[in-house]
Formats: sequence, structure tokens, C-alpha cells
Amino acid sequence: MSWAAPTPNSSSPSQALLLEIRGAIGPASRDFILSGLEKARERKVAAVILQIDTPGGLDSSMRDIIQAILASPVPVIGYVAPEGARAASAGTYILYACHVAAMAPATNLGAATPVQIGGLPMPTQPSDPRQPSEPSRQPSGEPAQDPSSPPETRKLAEKSATPAGSSMERKLINDARAYLRSLAQLRGRNVEWAEQAVTEAASLSAQDALQQKVIDVVAANVPELLAQIDGRSVTVAGKTHELATGRLTIEVLKPDWRNQLLAMIAHPMVAYVLMLIGVY
Repeated sequence: MSWAAPTPNSSSPSQALLLEIRGAIGPASRDFILSGLEKARERKVAAVILQIDTPGGLDSSMRDIIQAILASPVPVIGYVAPEGARAASAGTYILYACHVAAMAPATNLGAATPVQIGGLPMPTQPSDPRQPSEPSRQPSGEPAQDPSSPPETRKLAEKSATPAGSSMERKLINDARAYLRSLAQLRGRNVEWAEQAVTEAASLSAQDALQQKVIDVVAANVPELLAQIDGRSVTVAGKTHELATGRLTIEVLKPDWRNQLLAMIAHPMVAYVLMLIGVY
């Protein structure tokens, strides 16, 4: 196993490219990963190692990355590392999409429930203080009603008692659950836990993820990872492909200054603050 400095004009089936997702996923990380996957295709390298350490990020950027992974003619190895890293929220979806899913010891994944920009939970009731308070409820949980009120009034009260945000919340959660479930089915990984990660914000350590067949490998470092998956069969572009990773040279791709600047400007929290400044 050897490590090489970037050599843009090289092309070798005995080489792998290593790309890092570090921090929140947004337009910058999207552009960097898509560009890296395109370089991997052009150079016909043996594999791409996608090293992940993220708390999550934007849904649109996440989906673009996943679509690029699914369309890649080069096997993509998702690897949550180094020790102490995580693939939370959007990172879990990306890891599930990879042809091989791996984690370093002392890492975790999960908590894939959709959230608002800024990291706040989705509202389940109106936040306007001028809105009437939630009606009192019977022991059964149904809203208490005045038996003397006409049927039309009671029906209106039942309708207004439903939180305004709950329909949108259900749509987002059901969409996310179906999406992660489809990735689990595609890669032959734990479907039940994938749904729990969305609906219950379930999380797992590396060892637990391996035991529950959420991931394929636990490896302390990249050389150990490549040694473990050498000879493994994966499906790439609809065809069975046997990985030959035992003697690969690793080239680490780094974001250029334009990508780094975009990462700073497009960071979800920075974008949120700029939005607030624009509003107020």
C-alpha cells in the first residue's frame, strides 16, 4: 500500500482516489465530490474512497452526490473516519448509497430525520402567539368539545385541532424514509434500521452497525480497509465487479481555493445568518 501526491495526468487501474467530506454537506462539497467522481471516471481508476465526517447538510446537495455515486462506473467505498468521526443525517444516506460501506472504530452514523435549515426541529403546531392555544383533550386524547355546539362547529374544531405543520412533516419524513429504504434495498443492507434512522433518529456505533448489517466493514485505517475488501464482489452500473484493492496506490484529492471559498459562503449556518440579516 502506498500514498501518492496528486498527479492530474495519471491514469491507472492500480490507483484509487480519496475524497473527503468534512463538515456540513452543501454546494461546495457537492461540487467537489462530483468533480472527483468525474476525474475517477476519466482516469479509469480502480476505486474511489469517500472519507466521511459530517453532521449532515442540505438535502439537494446530498441527493446530487448520491445520484453521482449510483451512476458512477467506478466503485465508491464510503468510509466514516477517522476515529471520532460521524456520518449523521445526510452522511448516513450517502454511506448507504456507496458500493461498500465502512467505518473506523469509535465512529457513528444515523439520526437521519429531516430538519429545518438551522438545525431546528420541524414545527408541529403554529408558533404565532396570537394563535389560539391547543384545545383541552379528553382522556382518550380527542379534543374536548361542547356537546351543545352544532355539528358544523364541532367538525371545524376537529379540523383546526390538527397541527398546521404535521402534514408537511409527515410528507418530509415519509419521503426520506422511502429514499433511505430504497438505498438499503439496492445495497442489500438493513432496511428496518434504515427506516428507524429516519422515523426515530436512531444511531449506531461502528461495531453495532456491523453486527446489524448496516455496514460491510470496520477498519482502523485505509490500508486495512482496502485489505479487507480485496476480492469482494459489488454491483457497479448493473454489472458484478470484483474489487482488486490489495495493492492500490492512493491519491488524495484536495479542494481548490474556489471550492474552499464556496464552502465558507454556502455553509448552512452562515447562509442562515445571512438570511436573517437580509430579513431584519
